[in-house]
This record gives sequence, structure tokens and C-alpha cells, in this order.
Amino acid sequence: MTATKGLEGIVATQSAISSIIDDQLTYVGYRIDDLAEHATFEEVIYLLWNQKLPNKEQLETLQKEISENMALPEGVVNHLHSYDLSSVHPMAALRSAVSVLGLYDDEADVMTDEANYRKAIRLQARIATAVAAFARIRDGKDPIGPKDGLGYAANFLYMLNGVEPKDIEVEAFNKALVLHADHELNASTFTARVCVATLSDMYSGVTAAIGALKGPLHGGANEQVMKMLTEIGEEENAIPYVKTALERKEKIMGMGHRVYRSGDPRAKHLQKMSKQLTELIGEPKWYNMSVKIEEYIKKEKGLPANVDFYSASVYHSLGIKHDLFTPIFAVSRVSGWIAHILEQYANNRLIRPRAEYTGPQTQKYIPLTERV
Repeated sequence: MTATKGLEGIVATQSAISSIIDDQLTYVGYRIDDLAEHATFEEVIYLLWNQKLPNKEQLETLQKEISENMALPEGVVNHLHSYDLSSVHPMAALRSAVSVLGLYDDEADVMTDEANYRKAIRLQARIATAVAAFARIRDGKDPIGPKDGLGYAANFLYMLNGVEPKDIEVEAFNKALVLHADHELNASTFTARVCVATLSDMYSGVTAAIGALKGPLHGGANEQVMKMLTEIGEEENAIPYVKTALERKEKIMGMGHRVYRSGDPRAKHLQKMSKQLTELIGEPKWYNMSVKIEEYIKKEKGLPANVDFYSASVYHSLGIKHDLFTPIFAVSRVSGWIAHILEQYANNRLIRPRAEYTGPQTQKYIPLTERV
């Protein structure tokens, strides 16, 4: 047996949920460009979970089910209040909150298809509320419940900021949710499938996935992009900053992607929204800096921007604090995690790979009194 580092190029399972073929991302065969331009996030949720787009009645039913399940159990809100808010990492808070949600679900360990679908609805609905509630509690504000009549994207921004968002803000955030919903067998999705392949429950699978997403090599790139832009400060500093970083062999976050060769197909949609939103808030420098950096890195390293690069300035323009970028990634990606969890349950086999052993061999036990 020979190991492949990082499992690169290894096909670990079969899936009908999403694909990356010839640098094109599809959800159930629908190109991401079509979905980003035309679909609501709720349509994408239905597509990922049911392998088809909903008709009007099916979509309205899903929207109603999500809306009715968005409120957090009181015990979960109390749990969020119990954190040391001066130091807790938002992803650690979310990981714990999702685990606690499982304690307040009477069907957590019921494994019928019907119960798993109801849990999927509750998880998708409540993860948005949990992130918004944590953000407000941390700022010394009371959490705000969901508002009837608002879609998923609009409701999250409302619960976070306390005001109904503008149409362009809803459009931008909806696109971000659609673009981040699934991405084949990425690290967090694989983690979720490994977890539930033991026939563990859905809350455990999502909690495990959040733990994987917490790592900076997976979910934290857009936060690091915004950190870089903030350090640069002004447009004229962009290229000197990047040149110096490259000379120091530092990585420019948000550039390139392990599975794309000609460019991340999702990036252009958020680039467009970044331009519009930064102009809307009177801070076009964030977009302009981003364009300069991308053009320079493409020229010097041949690396185009990935989806995280422009999502940074989009989220910043929506008034979202930078350390909430990765929890918001989870708000979207839970739709894909759940789709993969349901698919794993439907055709399950315990995921148990082997390892290439590289340690010593043929050693003999030495009594304790004889060891040096």
C-alpha cells in the first residue's frame, strides 16, 4: 500500500450532488453560473436535498418550513450567553451551538427518512439564527428573531443588523449563499460523511464538519483576505504590499484553488457584487485594491482569484464583522453537508481507509528495569 498525501486525486465515493469537471462547478447538473444568476438559496437547498429544482408549491412549502423553524430553543440562547464573549472564536461558538441544538431535538437519534428530513429543516433554519444571535449577544445586544415574509438571505441580514436589508444587499448575500452551498468532496463535507458513515446522527455530522471548516486552510480565507486589505489601507499601497509579501514567501490568501486550473467559476459573480456594494457604501477602494492584487498575482504567479477573494469585500460591505465570515460560510454550506449526509445514509458503508506504515518494525519488548 502506498499513501497519497492529502488524498489528492483519490476518488473516495460516488455522489450525485455536485461536480467539478473541466473547471465547471455544477449542482445536480445545473451550472453554477445559471444558479447564481437566477436561483434563490431556498431553490438550491431543495435541489441539493432532492436532486431536482422545486415547483412553485414545493418551494413555498420549503420556505414555510424553514421560516417556522428558525427560532432557537431558549436553552440554546442561554448557552450562547454563557460563553466568554471576550475571547471565544465564532467558529468554536457555532460548533458548540450546533451540538447543543441536538440536545433540544427529540428526534436527534431517530434515523427514519422522515425524521432526518425534519432535522435537516431545523438545522438549516436555526444555524442562521444561531450565527446572528451570537453576533448580537457578543455586541451586547438582544438577539432578533426572524421576520415573516422575508426569505432566507434577507432574514439573516435582518436578524444580524436589526433592519431590513436593501434589495441589492439581499441579491449579493443570496448569491454568496448559492455559490458556497456545496463543492464536491471538500474537507468538511468528507468529514461529515466519515462521521455519519458510522451511523452517527445528523447533528454530530454537521458539528464535525464545522470543526473541519474552522481550520484556516479551508474556511478562513476570506477573513484573511479582508485582514490583508485592511492592512494595505489605500489603493497605492496594494502592489508594494503584495510584492513584499511574495519576496517573503508569504501566501496571498484567496488566490488559486487546488481543484481549478483555469480559475474558480464562482469568483466572477462575487467580483461583480463587490464592485456594486463597495460603491454603495462609498468605499470603492476595497474593490479597486482587490482587482489590482488579482491582476498582479495572475501576472506573476498565474493564479486567478477564488470565491473567497471577492466575498471578503462583499461581506464587509454588508456590515458583517470579519471574524463572522467563516460562520457565514457554514450557514450556506450546511445545505451541502446535509445533502451529503442524506446521500451517505441512503447508501451507507463505513468509511475506513488504510494507512501506509512508516514506523519501525520487528521491535521486541524490553522489561522496564532494563530500559535505558
